[in-house]
Amino acid sequence: MNAISSVELKRPIWQSIAMLTLGFWLSASLLLDWVIMPSLYVSGMMTQASFASAGYVIFWNFNRLELLSAGLVLTSVLALCNSQSQWRRSAIILSMLLLAIALVDTYLLTPQMSAIGLELNLFQTTVETPATMDVLHGGYWILEAVKLLAGGTLLGWCWRR
Repeated sequence: MNAISSVELKRPIWQSIAMLTLGFWLSASLLLDWVIMPSLYVSGMMTQASFASAGYVIFWNFNRLELLSAGLVLTSVLALCNSQSQWRRSAIILSMLLLAIALVDTYLLTPQMSAIGLELNLFQTTVETPATMDVLHGGYWILEAVKLLAGGTLLGWCWRR
């Protein structure tokens, strides 16, 4: 009865923080991109005149969470690289890439998409999607794919160590 296993998994606290933050961030991104936005599109909300302001509010909040997550991941990776020699410098590059993507989404893409989608005619009830919006959506999806790839790679590195 007294033979209790003393095998423990000892992870540095910064590694656990990075893993939890990446898990939260990537799952929230997948939820937003593959559940919430397609549901709004299928329900016809994207053709409504108020969609630009509703989309801006959704993405304004989410982008701030992304910035916090990216900063926390970068801080965790920097702390791990400083304290452990086996951490690669490429982890720093990937975490800086994640921060750059969050900054581009927050301060470039979201305001531009909202400005293009904003309808100034209050009497018009439906709107057509402008052609430049498709270009911005394409850029957003490319950045999302890079974010998921870089974040997944970084999460895999954290898990294996």
